[in-house]
Amino acid sequence: MQYRTLGQSGLDVSTIALGYWAVSDPRLWGPQDRGEAIDTVHAALDHGINLIDTAEGYGNGTSETLLGHALADRREEAIIATKVSRGHLQPDQIVTACENSLRRLNTDYIDLYQIHWANPDVPLADSLQTLIKLRDQGKIRALGVSNFGPHDLTAALDIMGTAAPIVSNQIPYNLLFRAIEYAMLPISRNHQVGILAYSPLLHGILTGKFATIDDIPDGRRRTRHFSAERPLARHGEPGIEAATQNALDAIRTIADDAGLPMAQLALAWVLHQPGITAVIMGARSPEQLAANIKASEIALSEDVLAALNTATEGVKTALGDNPDPWQSGENVRVR
Repeated sequence: MQYRTLGQSGLDVSTIALGYWAVSDPRLWGPQDRGEAIDTVHAALDHGINLIDTAEGYGNGTSETLLGHALADRREEAIIATKVSRGHLQPDQIVTACENSLRRLNTDYIDLYQIHWANPDVPLADSLQTLIKLRDQGKIRALGVSNFGPHDLTAALDIMGTAAPIVSNQIPYNLLFRAIEYAMLPISRNHQVGILAYSPLLHGILTGKFATIDDIPDGRRRTRHFSAERPLARHGEPGIEAATQNALDAIRTIADDAGLPMAQLALAWVLHQPGITAVIMGARSPEQLAANIKASEIALSEDVLAALNTATEGVKTALGDNPDPWQSGENVRVR
């Protein structure tokens, strides 16, 4: 396992992070065996993964509770990243949310506490000042954000100044969704904000197990890649299904030529991009975890990197610089 320092936090985190959302949302991911969810955390730690990402909103606290049980005897091995929901960003709500997360996680400190989504109805300065107080009280070690676009991230950096660094931004990034390359990556690199890339396999679509667009389950066809007529999609756009299919076919061919599983190739590509600290990989079982964990040690040649960039450039251009994969520009939540 490889490790990188997370922004200005001083925390050295594994370049593969365990995403703990999929164990708590049966509507999207199917039923989850509790013991297997806990075993997955232990397997991650055994493989050297120390960064585990969750949120109070995942399964209405279920994810945090499961993680608390899993880490009962191994808390010191983990760097816990959790998030406060956008509906809890008033100062008193943040304090309550943090206390509830600490209780569910069965710990007295959170390593990385993140604002899950910006809330334009709550002054950002009020939320950030409350987070600084929680840090000063020892309840959180570092402050991060999630789903902050160029506008919100710049505003947060301006508010914080030297009081406390924003050490990370958790944002979707993968071969088929490269919107952060337009503005987010340059801003983050310039301000030493580590990128935690979530959805690096686009909800499993980049694993190679779906031969065609129509093979993909409805719960995973919600992004702007797919027609708004697909069940559960809510972006209102026509989608770019033909371009997405062509890109997937090209990526599969590149993976075959490189002798790599498609999922490992896709994860490794993200980790090769400057400014990326870690990829957040969801896993519901130790077997799922083991299948992709080798991506952290794969060195891709310049030729392979160039081929992947070329294969996905059309999708990047078609989707543009809107960093919200689920909403159109007029309804964008990642500003």
